[in-house]
Amino acid sequence: MSDYQSFVNGEFVAGSAGAVEVIDASNGEVIGTVGRSSHLDVDRAVTIARERYDEGVWRTASVRERRDVLRRIADLIRRDQEKLAALESRNAGKPIAAARGEIGAAASTFDFYSGAVDKFYGQTIPGNARGTLLTFREPIGVCAAITPWNFPMLILGWKTAPALAMGNSVVAKPAELTPLTALALAEIAIEAGLPPGVLNVVTGQGSVAGEALVMHPGVSKISFTGSTEVGAGVMAAAASGVKRVSLELGGKSANVVFADADLEACVESSVFAVYDNAGQDCCSRSRILVEREILDDFVDRFVSRARSLRMGPTSDASTEIGPLITPAQRDRVESYLQIGIDEGAKLVTGGERYGSSGNYLSPAVFTGARPGMRLVTEEIFGPVVAIIAVDGEDEAIRFANDSIYGLSGSIWTRDIGRALRVARAMETGMLSINSSSSVHIEAPFGGVKASGVGREQGMVALEHYSEYKTVFIGNE
Repeated sequence: MSDYQSFVNGEFVAGSAGAVEVIDASNGEVIGTVGRSSHLDVDRAVTIARERYDEGVWRTASVRERRDVLRRIADLIRRDQEKLAALESRNAGKPIAAARGEIGAAASTFDFYSGAVDKFYGQTIPGNARGTLLTFREPIGVCAAITPWNFPMLILGWKTAPALAMGNSVVAKPAELTPLTALALAEIAIEAGLPPGVLNVVTGQGSVAGEALVMHPGVSKISFTGSTEVGAGVMAAAASGVKRVSLELGGKSANVVFADADLEACVESSVFAVYDNAGQDCCSRSRILVEREILDDFVDRFVSRARSLRMGPTSDASTEIGPLITPAQRDRVESYLQIGIDEGAKLVTGGERYGSSGNYLSPAVFTGARPGMRLVTEEIFGPVVAIIAVDGEDEAIRFANDSIYGLSGSIWTRDIGRALRVARAMETGMLSINSSSSVHIEAPFGGVKASGVGREQGMVALEHYSEYKTVFIGNE
């Protein structure tokens, strides 16, 4: 066991609002305790971050200096990849193979922005007035990065790397359940040469530390990933300070399977599109819309593959499905299994507890689902999928768009014309054709409707962590 504390101004500091145990989701064991930050602790972190910003210790660093620090962060993450993966696996209940992949992806995120920082700049603009028009891309100030428990270090990297690349200071607030790799990243950043106080991590409850961070007048930008309900509250709270906001929120993504799809490839990919991270993924394709003429064949193949997924200890490299994050989350998912049955859908397989410890549920498959069911419309955030029969392209589009969310999705067909028609018609921020991939560090990531505001990843993320400044130089 260890005692974990917040990281402010280059050193670990105890929270003044008590402490809470950090639990291994796979077996219920206590990993250690982590301090809870009060509004006073958050105020100190933001004040220091703002002081460092005003002093210019990072803001005025050259793009080459910032590039080199970000690259060293990536190198150090790779150096510590096995240790960080083990920490993420225990803290977030991830199979170790998945955790290794996510830590590697976090390193790649810092690599990408180390290479992007000197390729993002302003313009000279021809104007009617006698003189020269220039634009600069300026940092915003202190950026609050509020991250969820499902992909702790990876999503923190998505926020901190572009924010730091543009010269901002950052105060991160990881989910109280999964703060450990965020604290490790803050240490790595100092080792890489980031000045103390530029990246700070406050731990604790969202309702206390998170709220204090959102409301703090010293924060200029808020980047939040979490539920749509909490995100709406963040947006409302930020309005009073006219803070810049980006939100990556919930999803209920559709996976559209047409009769001409390569079913072998489709099923193999679609199973993991639902059950990766035990379904605790906002991009999870938890609604599968299958053209009726292949419905029975698809269901048979999908159910067979779902039953074959390996559940087990997260430390075992062969484990494919890990536990849900908490007993409460497992109970919530189980309640949706009953809701689906009560609504008239058929639970074909899964939804059973696994093992004598941990929060495991076997992958669940419902058939006979219909639009409008809670099983189909509400984000469950667990290993549950609803399979729905559709008759043709128009109905597939209508059913896919019958959601308050619009984050991700997939289309499976050999007809490229149909694929493009359906892709243009689906109301979602990201789509994959004959694939289940949502995350590409080179491309924008984010949703429409209740799935959020703004984008992460790609060059566009740098826009969200900077402001235009227009300068006119007269000839007179």
